[in-house]
Amino acid sequence: MATSPRMIPPAQAGIRELQLEQVDDLLRLQKAAQKITSILDLDELINKIVTDVAQSFGCIEATIYLHDEAEDTLVLTGVCGCTAHCKGDRKKVGKQGMVGYVASTGKMHYAPDVRLDPYYMACEPSTLSEVAIPLHVDGKLIGVFSTSHHELDAFPAAQLRLLQSLCKHIAVAVHNARRFSHERQARERMSREAQEARSIQQALLPKSSPYVPGFAVSGLSVPAGDVGGDWYDFIAFDDGCWGLVLADVSGKGTAAALLMSATRGMLRSLATTCGSPSEVLNKLNRLMVEDFPSGRFVTLIYAVLDPAKRTLTFASAGHLPPLLADEKGTRFLESELGMPLGLTRGEFSDTQVHLTEGSRLVFYSDGITEAADANDEEYGARRLADHVLGTEASTETILTNVREHADGAGLQDDATVILVRA
Repeated sequence: MATSPRMIPPAQAGIRELQLEQVDDLLRLQKAAQKITSILDLDELINKIVTDVAQSFGCIEATIYLHDEAEDTLVLTGVCGCTAHCKGDRKKVGKQGMVGYVASTGKMHYAPDVRLDPYYMACEPSTLSEVAIPLHVDGKLIGVFSTSHHELDAFPAAQLRLLQSLCKHIAVAVHNARRFSHERQARERMSREAQEARSIQQALLPKSSPYVPGFAVSGLSVPAGDVGGDWYDFIAFDDGCWGLVLADVSGKGTAAALLMSATRGMLRSLATTCGSPSEVLNKLNRLMVEDFPSGRFVTLIYAVLDPAKRTLTFASAGHLPPLLADEKGTRFLESELGMPLGLTRGEFSDTQVHLTEGSRLVFYSDGITEAADANDEEYGARRLADHVLGTEASTETILTNVREHADGAGLQDDATVILVRA
């Protein structure tokens, strides 16, 4: 006698079917969560959420309102299937619709029959049931998700639990996307501001080399970042002399650039009204000690080139000594007195040098001599002196030689140089 197939009791079959549905729901939840948590673009994320939910659950519409903390309102940011509202529409927390009510209570609200619900605000004519779920991250209101259906009581308890679980993932994904968006906007704003600062700073540098009879004078500055604290300047005087400036403000970036601009303005004003370089630096230092933030300072070389007498008189404020190359070889010109500007009151001294035909004088910042290679070996004063001895030396070749030395390491500091050829 053949045995009949084993029959599963109806009750057990129902339980098994329910378990399979729950597993299917969980898998659907996991798949949806994986999708949304991988998207960082806020608009793309929200559009995907409302579209996918509306399609998956056969809903008439799905919306996401984000909380505007400043105005304590809810802004419609994502919408699918709704013809009565547009993105950007606002609702007051606690005062308008199920969305406003849920935002104020922090709890899900389900209307199995919207016609009987005191908080429901009519939208699509065919809507009969709707659920609104708050979006929270660490107890903070992020927004409200809502979806509606054309059937009465269209969301069974299991489906509501699924939507609540999904909303936890939605809240985190939206929070991360908003934070990413804010950070990206901040970076873009800072980049624009840095570019504007760079343009302004470049505009403050000399547009061309000065015409000085009997001399060739040139300068070049390369900031390590978008903006820097180095600068150089050429100042024309009525008697045919020229003021030459090379300075290095402590620090880097925008703060250094601001102090550079302030120092440049003060020095230019003093250069046309004061006498010798040391007198200019004395007055400039007094102003900077009074005005500069504590701990900020500037090292600076200020010189006056007299082409008629073929002399260059300079004063140094704690800056690297100028390099002179002539028929006697190369040597660094030290100053008797001079400390960095802006730290404390002090004295400065003048040093004068006669520039014979064929001689070369170089002012430079520490971004030149301290440029290091991959082995942390600095370019150094000796390499600079050897390069300047070459008859073809120029500001461009000096910077090129420094870059070649630092190949692979890159310039870590602003690099500035002035070259005076007699």
